[in-house]
Amino acid sequence: MQILRWLITFALPVACLEMLPSNLTSIFDAQNTVIKGMLVYCPWIHNVSGSTPGMFQAPYYWWEAGVAWSAMIDWSVVSGNDTYNDWIKEAIQFQSGTNWDFMTENQTSVEGNDDQGFWGITVMNAAEKNFTQPDKGYPPWLYFAQATFNKIAGRWDTTLCGGGLKWQIFPWNAGYDYKNMVSNGVLFHMAARLARFTNNDSYVDWSEKVWKWARGVNFLSPIYPDATNNFDMYMRVYDGAHTTDNCTDIATAEWTYDQGLMISGCAYLYNYTGDSVWLDRVDQLWSRATSMFGTDNSTYFPGSKILYEPSCMTADESIVSCSNDQRVFKGIMLRFLGISMQVAPVLRETFFEYVTITAQAASWSCSGGTDGVTCGLSWLHQGWDGWYGLGEQICALDAFNTLIYDRFDGPYKASDLPEIYTVNNSTSSGSNSSDNSSSSGNSSSGSSGTVYGWGNEAGMNSSQVESQKLELDNGDVAGAGVLTAFVLLLIIGGSAWLVL
Repeated sequence: MQILRWLITFALPVACLEMLPSNLTSIFDAQNTVIKGMLVYCPWIHNVSGSTPGMFQAPYYWWEAGVAWSAMIDWSVVSGNDTYNDWIKEAIQFQSGTNWDFMTENQTSVEGNDDQGFWGITVMNAAEKNFTQPDKGYPPWLYFAQATFNKIAGRWDTTLCGGGLKWQIFPWNAGYDYKNMVSNGVLFHMAARLARFTNNDSYVDWSEKVWKWARGVNFLSPIYPDATNNFDMYMRVYDGAHTTDNCTDIATAEWTYDQGLMISGCAYLYNYTGDSVWLDRVDQLWSRATSMFGTDNSTYFPGSKILYEPSCMTADESIVSCSNDQRVFKGIMLRFLGISMQVAPVLRETFFEYVTITAQAASWSCSGGTDGVTCGLSWLHQGWDGWYGLGEQICALDAFNTLIYDRFDGPYKASDLPEIYTVNNSTSSGSNSSDNSSSSGNSSSGSSGTVYGWGNEAGMNSSQVESQKLELDNGDVAGAGVLTAFVLLLIIGGSAWLVL
């Protein structure tokens, strides 16, 4: 705790975004500042002609928009500020698609399982935080989450590599022959959160299935401190492998958001099941995750507790090759550490010092641009590194949100929200009610108590967007393939820079 006290009292020696971890007002001010910088990249809220609700400008992809709006939900709840709630709600509704499962018509031809999954996590976040409910004509947020989960889980593929999800949904996209940890990680993560929210053990079964498969193909790869295997292991989370080689050609890049997906999923499962095996798995994952925290290159920080992305940059910043996507990963990791501490408070003693030091370092990076408060990519030195963009702003917001995660008394379960999820003692998992002005939540009696939601029926009651014929010309298909192939090369190549 000596480091934390030092941080709180330290006087900033350079001009930057002034955020003190002990001062709530300064945190609120910092959040507001980075949000303004973030929303600069959203033409829709600036009424730009032809812009799409919920989307951010190129080169930022659809999935990152989902990540951004989820960060905004977190901010709204922990700050108590509802200024942007209508925009957040409209963005999610518009992008959710015909069946509220994020098989969105303007994205379907190019979206992957991971892209869809992060939007699913966004609506799961909205459900758990009881965020402003959707407009009349839409179901509650839980339905969106279950529909998205069902669609992704339905693609579980046992014909190649013994199971798992492919990165891409459709065969015309490069990466369709690649199974990666992030796609499977979002399935694991969503299952864990749905289990707790709905009191449904079948989701635990899904989490176990994903974990067992990922261990079997060595995407979850243990390391022991010595050759005798007498000490507790720590767990690497590798990027993925090609199905053409039966998932044996593993790309060994390790990304912060993959580690965060698995850590937080395990924390949720520990909360729900009470089984200590999930807490043990958190410890194994965290033991490896600590290698993703570097030391500040100056004398300002005496410890190695600043989060960075070692698979696309070195700790001395001599090599930085992070793509637009990769520049938002560490923010996702931080938000997942926050929810892990919420559902498993025993983790606070371990995680919070890392979060605090990282958030302070993030604020010091927000000292660039013409406004003097634009955030940078690297937090490993005091000041702006010249990088800027949507990802940098989201990461800073996630850091500040995580500092005050405990201002929200949650996350909720369906049973905490009887006005939305009502008990009707039906013998099925409920019907799809789209009128949330009345009893729009459904539940059934399960062996372990009341089970809430729509279960396997969510998203399955009408024609599916993905089954409709997609009118693609050769240019569309080629463009999607080239783009995804380029990203795949970046991912695989990124492992060369991993600092072990």
